Amino acid sequence: MKRITQIMMLLLIVGSASAQQEKGIVGTENWLNNWTDFSPKLSDYGEPSQIITGNITKDTKLSKRDTYLLMGNVFVADSVTLTIEPGTVIIGDYDSKASLTISKGATIIAEGLETDPIIFTSNRSVKKAGDWGGIIILGDGPTNKFGNSSIASMYAHLDPSSYVYTNYGGTNTKSNSGILKYVRIEYAGKKLRTGAKFDGLFLAGVGSETVFENVMVSYCAGDSFEVLGGNVNISNAISYRSNINDYKFNYGTQVVLTNSLAVRSPYGSSSKGARCLQVTSYDKKEEVDFTKKGTSVIAKNVTLINTSDDLNEHIKLGLIKEAIFIGESASLDINKSVISGFNPAVILDDKIIINQENLERIKFVDMYFNNCNGNIFKENNSNNEDLENWYGNRSFYNVYAKSQNSETFIDLKNKKRPDFRLRINKIIAANGKN
Repeated sequence: MKRITQIMMLLLIVGSASAQQEKGIVGTENWLNNWTDFSPKLSDYGEPSQIITGNITKDTKLSKRDTYLLMGNVFVADSVTLTIEPGTVIIGDYDSKASLTISKGATIIAEGLETDPIIFTSNRSVKKAGDWGGIIILGDGPTNKFGNSSIASMYAHLDPSSYVYTNYGGTNTKSNSGILKYVRIEYAGKKLRTGAKFDGLFLAGVGSETVFENVMVSYCAGDSFEVLGGNVNISNAISYRSNINDYKFNYGTQVVLTNSLAVRSPYGSSSKGARCLQVTSYDKKEEVDFTKKGTSVIAKNVTLINTSDDLNEHIKLGLIKEAIFIGESASLDINKSVISGFNPAVILDDKIIINQENLERIKFVDMYFNNCNGNIFKENNSNNEDLENWYGNRSFYNVYAKSQNSETFIDLKNKKRPDFRLRINKIIAANGKN
């Protein structure tokens, strides 16, 4: 009898641990430990010992023993590989609006370690969002635009000889621009006088052989992750306190986003509106070829959190918007994910006709909607009865709750090692409601 009891207890423990990992970011251990930094203002990397400027036209390796100052618009040329050792620190220059662009046909190998991440940060003594540009990777994957494209307008005072490095797009869905793994990008997203802006990590036409794993973008004045076209897989990504969007996908992107996190603050968002996840197929219809694929996002085990400690008051002040926006001609399939503390959880473009054909392209399955001021709405329409009936159907296994973040997640208040996984009792409750 004692043996049977021990087996029963073991099964209960194993079952509970397994249940803990069903919705939102997963991991038997907190995978944010060791390589992340949620208080980067406190970090001091010393003075730079090397300067990176101009165009990189031959294979180059950056070493951990040096600290690098990135100045101006730096381009890695076609057929050239930039390798960055684990633990290397690259500091973006504020005055020259520094940025690093991996041009079409070039490669970056930035493969840090959990205990020795690669760090891109600001050179200002008092660091702020938008201190420097960011990282740009351009590939020869497809978009839904007419012809190939250029991002030359993104750069300030770009030398005409560098225009060749700003092109992207092609037909190679599997193109390989390299690896970003265990990489932190801090205080990027510089805004230019022209009105253009940089992002933390900007990808255009990037192919599926490129690796993006364990990448953290924090305190970005632009979008943390912006992806135009291409076929991209992103896993274990973190966007922390971005001013604009956390993950923005557009112009025919085919993307799989897994086990990733977005943490928003009501005080850091742009007044123009900012979302955790923005899924659109175009900005202007005349730019795109509708015979080509529209944007398609598959998202699994994603956690989207607003850290407001007074949701109702911040909503009244207009500081909190929706977590997800889905545009016309775009598709989203999101499952086993968590949305907590938004106004509302999801908005569909008002151009989307609410019918079965369109709703089958926008899937919310096995979700945990928590403490949101409404769940799924069409833009400029307060009557969401049809959408509530559709996504509230038991066959979708969606769960709706009203709990404070402190009760919902394991440990949000830990400044050094926060844990954004769901508390086990919340997941058991969710299973009980399904």
